[in-house]
This record gives sequence, structure tokens and C-alpha cells, in this order.
Amino acid sequence: MTQNFENHARFVPAFHFFILPIFLLNVFWSIYRLIQSFSIESARSFLLALAFLLLAFHARIFALTVQDRLIRLEMRLRMQQLLPQELRPRIPEFTVDQLVALRFASDAELSALCRTVLDEKIADRKVIKKMIQNWQPDLLRA
Repeated sequence: MTQNFENHARFVPAFHFFILPIFLLNVFWSIYRLIQSFSIESARSFLLALAFLLLAFHARIFALTVQDRLIRLEMRLRMQQLLPQELRPRIPEFTVDQLVALRFASDAELSALCRTVLDEKIADRKVIKKMIQNWQPDLLRA
């Protein structure tokens, strides 16, 4: 299947459909036990359940943050090679969100999209992604 705006979101089945539901279920069960029969043990179980859930969320967020930093570097290098001379000094004006969205643009349309994004101050990732005509898939994502 070809990657495009509609199907580009990445789901990690083990994380999204197993780990998170189990941790959420554990938090709800711990809350139920805490309310039904409060004790030091039930409070400890609730805190541990909450800690595990937060650990899972933070592990995912940390991985996505590192990925966004790499995309920022990759896009700045790509733009140095592809943008016309008059746009190159404006590369530092791009936000991480703009760069992350623009990574899906083909080389042929990148310059025009960059100019539009900067001139119109478009910051929303979804809006930028929807502007892309020739989607360049990104299959190496966290």
C-alpha cells in the first residue's frame, strides 16, 4: 500500500493495542481497589500502576522527540541542497512542526511548499501535509 496523508500515522501494535490497554486497565483496577478497600497496599498498587502508565507514555514521547530532532536535521540538510538561493537564509525560520510535516513533500514541490509555509505562516502539521501533492513516504519511523 502506498503511504499518503490518510494512512501515514504509525501504530505500533504491541504498544498501542497491548501495552497501553493493559496499563490503563491496571490503573482503573487499582482505582477501583483503592475506593473499595483503602489500604496502604491499595494506595501503593495505584501509585505503581500510574507510574507504569506514565513510563509507557514518556518512553513513547521520548522516542518521538528524538525522531523529530533527526527529522529537523535531515530536513535542514535537504533544504540546503534543494531550495533556491534566496530561500536558504530562511531555513532557520522553520519550526520543528513545519519541518516534520514538510518531510513528506517530494523534492520537486519542496521549494514551493516551503515558500508558502513561510510566507503564510502555516504552522499546523495537518494543514501542511494536506498541501502535499506528491507524497514521499517515510517508512523508518518510531
